[in-house]
Amino acid sequence: MTIADWVTLAACSLGVFFFIAGTAGILRFPDAYSRLHALTKADNLGLGLIALGLAPQLPDGWSIAKLALVWLLAVLAAATVAQLAARAGLRLEGRVAHGSEAAVSDREARGQRG
Repeated sequence: MTIADWVTLAACSLGVFFFIAGTAGILRFPDAYSRLHALTKADNLGLGLIALGLAPQLPDGWSIAKLALVWLLAVLAAATVAQLAARAGLRLEGRVAHGSEAAVSDREARGQRG
């Protein structure tokens, strides 16, 4: 095996490790915001390491640039989706706390208005 093969093996193995760690974070963390953080950070790092590991195996610089562009677009998309999901979660929490049927019926049972 050449040095490029060893770099590929090491970087891709680390990338898979970070993907697994992000998945464990989704399953283990208590709230949606912690889960989003684990998912976006670990998966972006995992994908970056896999892209870095595949780069020595590609034939030319153009292919490496395309791979880097795919990674960059995935990072930007993950950040955007995490922001939108967190914002939607905040809005949903506000509705659940103040305007849901369960909260309204609970307030009515206690004799409160609002």
